[in-house]
Amino acid sequence: MGRQSLLHRLTASASRLDADELQEHVQTMSCTRLDVVERGGTVRVVGRLRSVRYTPNETVPTLEAELFDGSSTLTLVWLGRRRIPGVEPGRRIVAKGRVGLHDGQHAIFNPWYELLPSA
Repeated sequence: MGRQSLLHRLTASASRLDADELQEHVQTMSCTRLDVVERGGTVRVVGRLRSVRYTPNETVPTLEAELFDGSSTLTLVWLGRRRIPGVEPGRRIVAKGRVGLHDGQHAIFNPWYELLPSA
């Protein structure tokens, strides 16, 4: 570990260190950074779930999860689902799918996903 790297680790905030670690994971797993995803593109992304919420709806219930990779966020939306075992805040996940918009934010609807082991 170089002097600059050690100095960065000693002076950076916990959230900055977490973001740096998540970005290293993005590179290691050859995934797309969330700050460069574009609507209509098919991507493979990895990150940590910041929040998960169930939204009851008269027609189609949805489960929404905010994914953070250290650079930006993306919403994962499962239509017709109330709960998915293991999809919970703090969990690391890999997801694949086509990027669209949900409430004005980038989102993947009904993504293929893989839960990663806890760190």
